[in-house]
Amino acid sequence: MTQNLVAVSGFVLLFALMLLRVPVGMAMGLVGVTGFGLLAGFGPALKLIGQTSMRTVTDYTFGVIPMFLLMGAFVTNSGMSRELFRAANTFIGHLRGGLGLATIVASAGFAAISGSSVATAATFSTVAYPEMRRFNYPQSFAAGTIAAGGTLGAMFPPSTVLVVYGILTEQDISRLFMAGIVPGVLAVLMYMITIIIIGRLRPDMLSAGQRSNWNERLHALKDVWAPLLLFFFVIGGLYGGLFTPTEAGGVGAGGAFIIGLLRGKLDRQKILTSLLQATRTAAAVFTILIGALLFGYFLTITGTPQKVTAFLGGLGIGPYGVLLLIILMYLVLGCIMDAMAMVILTVPIVYPVILALGFDPIWFAVIVVMTVELGLISPPVGMNVFVIKSVVPELSFARIFRGVAPFIVTDVIRLALLIAFPVIVTWLPSHL
Repeated sequence: MTQNLVAVSGFVLLFALMLLRVPVGMAMGLVGVTGFGLLAGFGPALKLIGQTSMRTVTDYTFGVIPMFLLMGAFVTNSGMSRELFRAANTFIGHLRGGLGLATIVASAGFAAISGSSVATAATFSTVAYPEMRRFNYPQSFAAGTIAAGGTLGAMFPPSTVLVVYGILTEQDISRLFMAGIVPGVLAVLMYMITIIIIGRLRPDMLSAGQRSNWNERLHALKDVWAPLLLFFFVIGGLYGGLFTPTEAGGVGAGGAFIIGLLRGKLDRQKILTSLLQATRTAAAVFTILIGALLFGYFLTITGTPQKVTAFLGGLGIGPYGVLLLIILMYLVLGCIMDAMAMVILTVPIVYPVILALGFDPIWFAVIVVMTVELGLISPPVGMNVFVIKSVVPELSFARIFRGVAPFIVTDVIRLALLIAFPVIVTWLPSHL
């Protein structure tokens, strides 16, 4: 068999296995080892399994992933999300659609210390959804707002997706974190504007809450010192040169644990739950990562990245035409894969293309994250939608997707802005 035929067959088999519900990491590893064995011999292919697995799980750089995941687990189980939501609601809850606005603001704050889109969506399904329903907000709007707010988890530091992108492309993780801040703030503002517009167009649909006095607001602010302290300590120490990204993850996990204990928010059961939750998630991420590395060896031996670069460059549609094709590919993959799997599978292939076209790799990281996060709320398989459905079983998928539709439009507009004005992404990292 020729290299091209083996490569094409490998991709066909990979997607066939995923459609059959084989775990993504297992599917990539199986196809990668089989394809490598067909071209280079099964002896070397089988040796790759042990070498790659051991090297990945013992690599100091990869230690940043479980550490940030553990920090997010401690934050989630110590109830910081409820305090963030309460504080945001005291300031803007009196506006029309104020509970929706407070959900977006609190989601951004929670995302900045958990780094997980799925965790953000799951948490606010239990925190914000009951409150919005108590004030007769439509189910579709409440669910759509929570699903959209959950996508902020991958944009703000410490984003696990940006960490994996940085490891795969050998880009500075600190610069990637900085690159996500302005687009993240822009996302929050545009989501809030979307809610305000919905409130203006449908004033009967969204109610306004009571205005809180300044004593109530200051009292609510006292409850959010913990997440603010944790965020500024971890991120400030990272950019102040006190510790590396991996050390920042360890400090963040330790800080979240100590704060939870001192505030009496973490008991033995919650600590155990956090450890198990972080271990399971880390195991899933490392399984995907090892599978992707094995698949990457297969792609390398077939010369697929170089051939893809030459093919796309020869289409004659210009750099932005190629970029549009890559974005469309991510949107399609988002229907069948989760964000982490998409990044790990595709970045080794499209990254050389982006460099050849002259695009900034830091800027492209934010475009990738935005696009894969859009897949988390896009039909038919939006991961955040499934998470909300699992937490609130009485909601139908159709109702959730209907509620999230305005935010999808907002995301498309934001993506166009970031492509048209790359300085939105590159300005802050360039001042490091």
